[in-house]
Amino acid sequence: MKTRTAAEDAIEGLAQDVARQTYDTAEAVLRLYQPVMRALATAAGPSVEVVLHNLDGDDVDLGHTIMAIENGHVTGRAVGGPSTSLGLDVLKDRRADHDAFGYTAYTADGRQLRCSSVYFHNADGDIIASLCINVDLSPIQQARNVLTALLPASERMPNAPREHFGTDLVAVMDSMISDAMHEIGRPVENMSRDDKITVLERLDQRGATQMRKSVEAIAKRLGISRVTAYSYLEEARARR
Repeated sequence: MKTRTAAEDAIEGLAQDVARQTYDTAEAVLRLYQPVMRALATAAGPSVEVVLHNLDGDDVDLGHTIMAIENGHVTGRAVGGPSTSLGLDVLKDRRADHDAFGYTAYTADGRQLRCSSVYFHNADGDIIASLCINVDLSPIQQARNVLTALLPASERMPNAPREHFGTDLVAVMDSMISDAMHEIGRPVENMSRDDKITVLERLDQRGATQMRKSVEAIAKRLGISRVTAYSYLEEARARR
């Protein structure tokens, strides 16, 4: 059975309060919750990152959304740093309920995180900010490995969001590409044409192709030309 942390209990309680309130700006959220962030991080310890993202406005720069962060060493980010890949999902539908608790994510260097995210809305119902708690599980896993030689593989929670971390958007995009390629189940040199179209299809569905120079980066990872990548992307979109 999964053990919950005090920080996770706290953010679920916070989510209930957030759902009943609206906020004028992301700065108003920051003023109200920055002391809460510090309290959560201090109580939970150095393996727990607490971060507030600014998602306000029609032209959100996902490369620079972090307004405040505690224990940023967990993901290597700082104030002024990027959103994760979940920011793409939010911008697709700013009025949806994106709150999520206890889902699995990974850092750019492969460490497993257990994450929870709460979103703040303005009076019009649009998301303007998010508060995220990211628990680095590696210290727990290392301690567990002392007692057992084999750590059982964890299963992805049903309908859990996919989240990718990086110190900048290029790293976030590269993590998304790696994830999509890993799902194919074979190295790129053994991928068929259809496999590569499937990679582009999945990345397009997850919003990765909206990112700057994404198709060029995907083409390089798949070992195909930029022109071929755009052709495959058109075929992928035609499937839907």
